[in-house]
Amino acid sequence: MESADLRIFQIVAREGSITKAAARMGYVQSNVTARIRQLEAELGTGLFYRHNRGMTLTSSGKMLLDYADKILGLLDEAAAALSFSGEPTGPLLIGSTQTTAAVRLPKLLSKYYELYPKVELTLTTDLSDRLAEKVLQYELDVAFGHFRFSHDELATIPVYDEEVVVISPPGIDNLDEALAKPSLVYSRGCSYREMLENLQHAQGRTYLGTMEFGTLEAILGGVSAGLGISLVPRSIAEKPEQDGTVRIHQVPEAMRHMKTELIYRKNAHPTSALRALMELLGVA
Repeated sequence: MESADLRIFQIVAREGSITKAAARMGYVQSNVTARIRQLEAELGTGLFYRHNRGMTLTSSGKMLLDYADKILGLLDEAAAALSFSGEPTGPLLIGSTQTTAAVRLPKLLSKYYELYPKVELTLTTDLSDRLAEKVLQYELDVAFGHFRFSHDELATIPVYDEEVVVISPPGIDNLDEALAKPSLVYSRGCSYREMLENLQHAQGRTYLGTMEFGTLEAILGGVSAGLGISLVPRSIAEKPEQDGTVRIHQVPEAMRHMKTELIYRKNAHPTSALRALMELLGVA
């Protein structure tokens, strides 16, 4: 089994189509088809179900994809580590929650790019649990989030301590009144949503309605328009409060802080680009 065949298999599995995979790699379709059939013959098992909508992994295919992600990830890491020239270069795939991306990363990544312009930065936003899975599958080098579980293959380092506040439309005078309003939040799995729900339950509030939004800007706009309340870092809320579009309400001390953590694979040899990021954060 060759690494080139594994890369072809990996891309076909991700794309779910020989046609899309061939276009992505710049190969002719017949070549991709032949390499997949050769791999199936070598392993003695079918890797895909073929149907009108494309190709779906069999149970054997799913197992091989898990190994392929790990093997190819390690090969890429080895190449990056051995090509270290003293100056950080190459790709750096960063994951982050939307809130951290808005609050913390603009200044950090701007400074990073100023110091290391040869690094190719890519930022992906998602929920914390999904980001952790992408780090495990070698789809991300590192991620920022609020991780509620530990994993033997992941290292976790606290990097930021956020004070959280409830924000409401300007006309609401206190926290108790605010908590009686509907919640404006991200989808389930968001740490800020869960913290707001816990706060409402602690204050004896029953279900009051929830509206899901895809971006932080939409949540802030909805709150200022009077649709309901949300829970966000104080640093995000201060400017809208100064502008008179929202009001900040301090939450009880026991629920006032949330840690943002950095995760990466323990067994990964850090590339020069990742080492530089960790040094900039002061956690190297």
